[in-house]
Amino acid sequence: MSADDRLPPLREVIASLGLSARKSLGQNFLLDLNLTRRIARAAGPLEGRTVVEIGPGPGGLTRALLSEGAAHVIAIERDERCRPGLDQIADAYDGRLTIVEADALDVNEAALIPAGARALVVANLPYNIATPLLIKWLTAEPWPPWFESLTLMFQREVAERLCAKPRTKSYGRLSVITQWRTDPKILFDVNPGAFTPPPKVISTVVRLDPLVEARGKADIRSVERVTAAAFGQRRKMLRSSLKALHVDVAKLLERAAISETARAEEIDVEGFGRLARAYEEMQGG
Repeated sequence: MSADDRLPPLREVIASLGLSARKSLGQNFLLDLNLTRRIARAAGPLEGRTVVEIGPGPGGLTRALLSEGAAHVIAIERDERCRPGLDQIADAYDGRLTIVEADALDVNEAALIPAGARALVVANLPYNIATPLLIKWLTAEPWPPWFESLTLMFQREVAERLCAKPRTKSYGRLSVITQWRTDPKILFDVNPGAFTPPPKVISTVVRLDPLVEARGKADIRSVERVTAAAFGQRRKMLRSSLKALHVDVAKLLERAAISETARAEEIDVEGFGRLARAYEEMQGG
């Protein structure tokens, strides 16, 4: 009998624990086992790999990661109500699951994985912390980071922002920061009916593969500052919006070879890289 066969159905686990998804935690439990296995496989071959999962809830995706061959899954969950269900999975899979009770925003994931190793991150992210978590990972130092890839589920509109190109409605600060250090790709959509309770939006699985080198020679903190200023007033020309940086804007734009009358949504990732580098030089960096 396989480990999966020794485990009760997820709906029984949820019922026995009296679990209900909490909006305050951004929870929507994923119960479709065919779908959880598809997400697990989207991360690539799992055999022999360490996987970090955020917000496992009752463990639907956790089971799929283990059954698809992950050597070790580190599941970070702040909701103590889910612990008994996750403990059942840990017992069935003979120690291949480690449960960390913590807020993922506060966790040092690099300290949880073997020294010198790189993990795969696979998660149905809680909606309320999805973007802050992603920013935390994208601004990690040193780079290349502790993770080899991120296979994550977001609300569809967030997924579109990650992959958006200049001169589109979805293109913004998150697009630039994401594409500065990774190659993001939308993989597939997930209908609300796959969740309990069904969310009011379409969800989308995205894979982000870190680039060995960023798309420009600037510090990520400078990219954050420049994009915050530029997109903070995205309808204004850069000669106006970049005043928030408190530098000579005309000189900054000239150094970056960008027109004063351009708007943030017109500048590609490499252009923001030039802006960030010029900003550093004007700061004495």
